This record gives sequence, C-alpha cells and structure tokens, in this order.
Amino acid sequence: MTQTIQAKDTDLRYLIDKFGIQLVLDDSLFPEWQENLPGINDLDKQLLDKVKTGYLNLLNYPPLLKDIVRMAVVDPLLFIGDFYLAPFYVKSEKSIDIAVPDEDVIIKGRIDTLVLKEQFWVMIIESKRASFSIKEGLAQIIAYMLGNPYTDKPNFGMIATGSEFIFVKLVKGNPPRYALSKGFLMRNPGNELYEVLRILKHLTRLASA
Repeated sequence: MTQTIQAKDTDLRYLIDKFGIQLVLDDSLFPEWQENLPGINDLDKQLLDKVKTGYLNLLNYPPLLKDIVRMAVVDPLLFIGDFYLAPFYVKSEKSIDIAVPDEDVIIKGRIDTLVLKEQFWVMIIESKRASFSIKEGLAQIIAYMLGNPYTDKPNFGMIATGSEFIFVKLVKGNPPRYALSKGFLMRNPGNELYEVLRILKHLTRLASA
C-alpha cells in the first residue's frame, strides 16, 4: 500500500536518505544571489523603508502570524518588484505530489505562494516559530522543488519569516544538489530588503529565460 507523507512533516534527513540531496557549501552552485544583480530606484527604496517600519511596528503586537507576514511584508515586496504584472503571475496554495524513488511513498503538500511558471517558489513561515522555522521551511521548500516536473532549469526559492529571508537554489540530477544564500535580517542596520528585492528580480528573470 502506498504511504502518504505530508510535506510539512518532511525533514532534511528524510530527503537525504530518500532522494540523496546534497548541500553545496561553496559559491560554485549558487553565484546568482550575488552576481549581476539589478539596481533599484529611490522610490523602491522609500517603499521598502515603509515596509520595514511597518513590520517593526507589528512586532509590538505579537504573535505575528503567517497571514500578517504576507500582508505586511511579502505582498508589498512582490508589488514593489512588479511581480503581479506580466510576464509574472502568482498562484496561491499550490498542491504537489512527490514519489519517492523505488518505494510506495508519496509526499503531499501545499506551497504558500508560487511565482513565475513553477520555477520560483516563495514560502512564508509564521514568525512566532522563527527560532527554527528557516530550518523547517528549508526541508519543505526543497520537497516542493523536487516535485516540480520541469527539470531542464534550476529551481529557485525564497523562505520568509518576516524577520528573515533566505534564498535557495536546487539543481536536479543524480544526486539533486542545493545551495543557500546568506540570511537577510530585518533587525540589521539599514534595510536589507533592498538586497532581497534585487535578488528576487534577478532570480525570477533567470527562471523565466
């Protein structure tokens, strides 16, 4: 009988054992989050400053749940980056199925937001669990990427807690390999949303090429 596992219950150890995924620690697999990034204009920066100020205000009214993170941080970020305009589109709550090789196991799950022809994934994690949510979200978003039927291009993703953003790249193969950007933190001096937006613009253009 086929066993069904929810993607939210999947951890990195399971994906290593069942799919052989490998983390690449040097810059060779994922230079795209640092190289050839587009600029952003002064209006973009002003709007992103408002997003950060609004987020810091919301911290005074915990808990900061996923829907609030989406409304206050992620949705404005996608709007400022023109990701609601053609040729981009956004899908919400996309379901996926992943079959484990040589086993009667299927991983089922739903991704929070899907951007640009199933090649760029955005996952939003509740900030009240931020102490471990990036690690938890990483396994889940890689599981979704593994379920993507489009194998001719790398898959890119972003995990957002509201307080932190991290980018992921997965290259399918034997074995599948993945790499991570550094974490971008809302609490740092300045506004690291500038870099987050620049990377978003660059990676989604690569995914659509």
